[in-house]
Amino acid sequence: MTRPPLAAAPTGEVEVPEAVRALAAGATVTPVWRNRLGGLTFHVGDHYVKWAPAGVSGLDLRAEAERLSWASRWVSVPRVVGQGADAQGSWLVTEALPGLSPVDPRRPVPPEVAAAAVGQGLRTLHDTLPVAECPFDWGVSTRLARVTEENRSLPSSPPEIDRLVVCHGDPCVPNTLIGADGSFTGHVDLGSLGVADRWADLAVAAWSMDWNFGPGHDGLVYEAYGVIPDPERVAYYRLLWDLPTL
Repeated sequence: MTRPPLAAAPTGEVEVPEAVRALAAGATVTPVWRNRLGGLTFHVGDHYVKWAPAGVSGLDLRAEAERLSWASRWVSVPRVVGQGADAQGSWLVTEALPGLSPVDPRRPVPPEVAAAAVGQGLRTLHDTLPVAECPFDWGVSTRLARVTEENRSLPSSPPEIDRLVVCHGDPCVPNTLIGADGSFTGHVDLGSLGVADRWADLAVAAWSMDWNFGPGHDGLVYEAYGVIPDPERVAYYRLLWDLPTL
């Protein structure tokens, strides 16, 4: 299944929100990312500023700041510098990490390199973040609580949990960073981070290779992670991913 990416580099003129201009304090503001919900990311000096319009479900930057601050004790994620909101929207300021997204037009990489970094990066995240200490949940029941009854087109019960880990929550290809040598350097966009079966991440991470590079590369993600694809769990968590949420 090929679909438009959930986010992409902006094209054309981008209106910079007043709050972002104020945070920049005269520094150059460069738009680098726009998602389909209206969120924007800007490069400002040594920092990145994410901005989300007010009233948009699914763009909770305060929740992302909390998750980044927690995860940064163990893994490579952006360090939070500031977070706030006004009547127009909310913002999150973080330090820049080394590396670029695999689909960044400034340094695109072959799909084989992207898949390897995505798989290795997820394995590092899952092996390192401590489940017992994680205060955030991304399990099936938590996610279904945001889905209306008429949209719950899932089997009556989820597959048995394979391995409980702290999941990224939005493991699509652009949210893995890659260094100039092609190696994994860090993760971004962790607003949904929480405890869940590892297949909640794996199924979508591999699927997103199709969206960004075309079909035929998903197996490379599983190989780099070090797991054999599980068709039942892959199918279930892809269905769950596609459910419309409140």
